[in-house]
Amino acid sequence: MGKIIFYEDRNFGGRHYECMSDCSDLSSYFSRCNSIRVESGCFMIYERPNYMGHQYFMRRGEYPDYHRWMGMSENICSCRMIPMMHGSHRMRIYERMEFGGQMMELMDDCPNFMDRFRWSDVHSCNVMDGNWLFYDQPNYRGRMYYLRAGEYRRFSDWGGMSARVGSIRRIMDY
Repeated sequence: MGKIIFYEDRNFGGRHYECMSDCSDLSSYFSRCNSIRVESGCFMIYERPNYMGHQYFMRRGEYPDYHRWMGMSENICSCRMIPMMHGSHRMRIYERMEFGGQMMELMDDCPNFMDRFRWSDVHSCNVMDGNWLFYDQPNYRGRMYYLRAGEYRRFSDWGGMSARVGSIRRIMDY
């Protein structure tokens, strides 16, 4: 169980909304989001409705302004609670769409994708176990993308603007 509170103003001021589950459209609860408090669990927040646009991983803590979660603006329009996962993490990544080309299996974090696999584009993947984050730059920096168990036949299925992957991390911090 998780709980996230969105505030319209910086430093936890103004109108607020408490959320404990996925919400595909937050626009009826607040008009802007300038601070967030995550009381429990982990969440992905999105700049557009229906889990679209820039994504940000939020763990337990206080974020007094949108710069603290590396946000680009005060627009937060949807959120997804990340369920607690115990046990293994396993994913297969492919260099081509529709699970084509070279395949690699991943069960741990990868701070520099290019150094480890000698290719930098992931066009499709199959997440068998666990929750993962893709970053478009090495060392867990840049734009991030949340992947949960399922098949992603092309990079746009996880919200990617390109197939470039710089690093990959398991979500394990609760």
